[in-house]
Amino acid sequence: MASTLKLEIVTPEAVAYSEPVDMVVLPGAAGELGVLAGHEPLMTTIVPGELRVIRGGEETVMAVGTGFAEVTGETVRVLADMALRADQIDEAAAIEARKRAEQRLAEKLSDEEIAIVEASLQKALVQIEVKRRHRGQHVAHK
Repeated sequence: MASTLKLEIVTPEAVAYSEPVDMVVLPGAAGELGVLAGHEPLMTTIVPGELRVIRGGEETVMAVGTGFAEVTGETVRVLADMALRADQIDEAAAIEARKRAEQRLAEKLSDEEIAIVEASLQKALVQIEVKRRHRGQHVAHK
């Protein structure tokens, strides 16, 4: 059995990550899902949150949005509407996006508009949380 697996994270804009990794921890609807090489195949939804990648004893943290993950024994493919490493997050821009979304939610909106604004708010909140929790991008994994 291989000791690494291929992690691919794709957003509508680009391939955000494509490397062999030792482990990935996904933010799932039912909680965190840790995946190692040889994991049973599955398909799952992911929710806005923190995705952690362990590679060579170092941890890389990313803020991810809504999406799906496909797990095979050798590969994890993540399709998400957002994926940013902690060092790529502009905290001031995320705070501004949060404020705009909160102001929009105070307006009279259709159900569809509310869903769109709430999704934007979730993305902003995840970015702020990940940035504040992980000021340095790479952290030695204990």
